[in-house]
This record gives sequence, structure tokens and C-alpha cells, in this order.
Amino acid sequence: MASLAQIPDIFDAARVLGISISPSTPTIGAEISGLDLDRPLTDEEGALLRAAWLRFKVIFFRDQDISHESHVRLGRFFGELEGHPVIPSVDGYPEILRIEVVEGVQLTAETVAPFQAYNKWHTDVTFRERPSIGSILRARHLPPLGGDTMWADAAAAYAGLPQAVKDRIDGLEAEHDIVRSFGGRVTEEKRAQLARDFPPVRHAVVRTHPDTGEKILYVNFTFTTRILGVSEEESDSLLRLLFDRIKVPEYQVRFRWTPNAIGIWDNRSTQHYAVGDYWPEPRALERVTVSGDVVSR
Repeated sequence: MASLAQIPDIFDAARVLGISISPSTPTIGAEISGLDLDRPLTDEEGALLRAAWLRFKVIFFRDQDISHESHVRLGRFFGELEGHPVIPSVDGYPEILRIEVVEGVQLTAETVAPFQAYNKWHTDVTFRERPSIGSILRARHLPPLGGDTMWADAAAAYAGLPQAVKDRIDGLEAEHDIVRSFGGRVTEEKRAQLARDFPPVRHAVVRTHPDTGEKILYVNFTFTTRILGVSEEESDSLLRLLFDRIKVPEYQVRFRWTPNAIGIWDNRSTQHYAVGDYWPEPRALERVTVSGDVVSR
């Protein structure tokens, strides 16, 4: 069997391994079949998985009834794993988050309407000094309809900006704060603790992907509070413009979950949005989060 290094085309490499890759859109996302994620990956399979993750930014798998141990092992293929200061974990598996709410909000008759009007596009845990590089999300319990997740290509969003806007934001930094998102969803005591444990951090407005070299728009509605070094008025104006770029459909893929489906995304080059349209039906997913790297210009 030829090695991946000898096969320059990712689709040819997949075929050699008996794996199929089907792009989801011309811009972002691909479904992969023929790979069993409940067992350890071979070196060739691992190389293909990583290459597909970087190229398509989010990759999807169907009918993967993996164990908790396999979920953790798969996450560790990409790096060390981390927990979350607010979202609870699965009993006995501190690395696996139990996602039964949408971005920290439990959907109820009182919360569903304001939540659906909230712009939930975000990159995970940008309130950290070293934000996550990726996540692996597995469907456990699904509503009969609804509860999709959307991803946007933040590199494509940057590339599509007018040159004048690129020139203006080049070299700027923005503040990211956990309290912006989770502060209103916890007790006052917990809010104060979050503010102490996770003071606001600064990240480049445009980061460079360490593996692909792509320029990425790195501000998000959920955690970014302001652009530094400019007036409040200009910060608000720029952030509105940049947040809106992520909403462009040509940069997006929408995934309909099925039982035991898995999504693996590059958290550096994407933003995602959990569609909260399924209440009062239940929805539960499980996620491992890969620890982060330094955000570089």
C-alpha cells in the first residue's frame, strides 16, 4: 500500500484506504465514511483525518456508536483535552462535556424566544489565553426535527472583506470575555468567580493559522467585547461589520444530526452556531475539547 506522503491528492489517498470523502459545500465541510472511529487509527488513517480536518475545517461522520473511551482517545489524537468552567461533564469522564443546553441556555417557554433572537455565532472559549484548537461533538439524543448545527469558514469570511477593511483591521487586537456570554446565565457568585478566574484577554482581530497559513477573522459575537486602540464608536461599527460577515450563507455549512453522528471542527478557522429550534423536545450531545495554542498574527 502506498503511503499518504506518496499520494498528493486527499481523495486519492482516501480511496487507497477504502475511505470516501464527500464535500458538503464548495467552501466548507465534508462527510467521511469508511472509517471506524471506535478503534485506534492507523498512522495512514490518522494522517488522512488530520489532512481532511485542516482542508475542510469541519468533517462529519455518521453511525459512529463510539464508547466514551474512544471519544477521549479520538480527542487526544489532536492534542490534550480540557474541561469547561460552566458546562458540566459526563459522570466519570471529566474530558467529555454534556451539551444539553444551547450555549449555556436551558431552553424553556421563557427563554426560547429571546434566545432564538440572539446571535450565537462563536468560536469556542476565545476567553482563554490559548483558545481551543478543535472539538469533537457526538450526537446522543436528538429531537425528531431541528437542532442542527452550522459552521462558517472564518478564513473565507476574511478573504471576502473589502481591501480597505482588511487594511484597517490589520494589526488590531480585540478583547474577549467569558462574562459577555456566560455571565448572565449563572449566579452572581459564579459570575464573580468567572471574572476572577478568566479576566478579559486580548487576541488579534486577524490571526494566521499555524498549519495552513490562512488569514482568519478572529472576532465573534459571543465573546468579543471591543476592538482595542480605536474609539468606542469605531469599535462598535467594525464589530457589527465583522460579525455580519460570518452570517453570509456562501461561507457556511449546515449539518443535520442523526443518531451517533460526529462532527470534528478546527476551532481556529471556523465559527459555529447551534440552532435552537427544537424546544420543547430534548437534545443531548457530548463534546471533547482540544486544548489551545497561542493566537498569532
